[in-house]
Amino acid sequence: MKIFNLRYGKGIFAYFYLTNRRYKHYRSRNMTVGNERKSHLVTGGTGLLGSHIVEQLRHKGHRVRVLCRAGSDTSYVQSIGASIVEGDITNASSLRHACQDIDTVYHAAARVGDWGPWSEFVTISIDGTQHLLEAAAGAQVRRFIHISSISAYGHVNGRGLVLDESAPLGVNLAKWSYYSRAKVAAERSVWQMHKAVKLPVTVIRPSWLYGPRDRASMSRLCESIRKRKLKLIGNGENRLNLVHAANVAEAAILAAQSDNANGEAYNVCHDGHITQREYFNRIAAQLGEPEVTASIPYGLAKSLAFMLECVGHATKSKKAPLVTRYALWLMGRQCFFECEKIKKHLGWKSTIGYENGIAEAVDDYLTCGGPRSKDKAELQPSAQTTSKESV
Repeated sequence: MKIFNLRYGKGIFAYFYLTNRRYKHYRSRNMTVGNERKSHLVTGGTGLLGSHIVEQLRHKGHRVRVLCRAGSDTSYVQSIGASIVEGDITNASSLRHACQDIDTVYHAAARVGDWGPWSEFVTISIDGTQHLLEAAAGAQVRRFIHISSISAYGHVNGRGLVLDESAPLGVNLAKWSYYSRAKVAAERSVWQMHKAVKLPVTVIRPSWLYGPRDRASMSRLCESIRKRKLKLIGNGENRLNLVHAANVAEAAILAAQSDNANGEAYNVCHDGHITQREYFNRIAAQLGEPEVTASIPYGLAKSLAFMLECVGHATKSKKAPLVTRYALWLMGRQCFFECEKIKKHLGWKSTIGYENGIAEAVDDYLTCGGPRSKDKAELQPSAQTTSKESV
């Protein structure tokens, strides 16, 4: 499957030619100390990472504009003072309007999940990113922060293997690794625009995210633990690339504020040391459930996942398989991604550790609709008052 979308072809080069001279002029004007343009646009602002970016920008006193589709639940971001601009990442004209008078674009919107038709990943993650890049360039934004993923490196693995930002993108991707393939293609569009019209960009590559307002992986993990269905992949002693969404939001904002971060990519992919077993059992303890002890060999699980994917694609099932190879790689891989570069370049460090972060994330899940175990309800009756509001 081709990663590059050739449809842009002649059009994108014509666009580069027409905008390059104007862009050089505004870049020299806007890359100055004391810039008064302090409105920020966040795409994906009602999602996990996007909502934390909005939250932290508002706490710093910035004006924030959140791009939302009609019908989106915007209650949380509006409650903290963000303004809403109706639009869609797939609608180029709405993006041109959204980018007007914007200092920094934080692009956190993407087609998430590892199942679904490739056309959706193209339309949302690849074409949508291209539309936003063109709108940002046309509006002369000071910085474009693109949220990519360590998945863009590909599904590399190997005991003892440690990777940093120098690793190549798109290695060992399976045919149906649509999420990762789209991330690679979108990021390459970002670098192409940066090179062609000098659009100031920074790429942030998070890993597995967790935190309050996680309505994806945390809910599935909690339900699997409560139903005694969750199994360790392998022996569970592999170190996880797990990072709190608030820590990634801090990194993105820090990068946006630094001239040195222009043209750089940064992994933001862990908050310290935690193994797969430790993560699952911290969640179990917070739920008041027994530890996860059952396990399945990684190789066997991967073979089963491949079979399930084959059946799902053959039947054109809209429902994701019980497990996919991507999910297994996320949980059970033996390699590790490091993030020393952003620590050295920008002084970033995690401010929320695993002990407090996981407890907060689980309590947020329980408070916002998840079933609470009897023991947990008795042990922590105040959890509902301490959790953050959900979108």
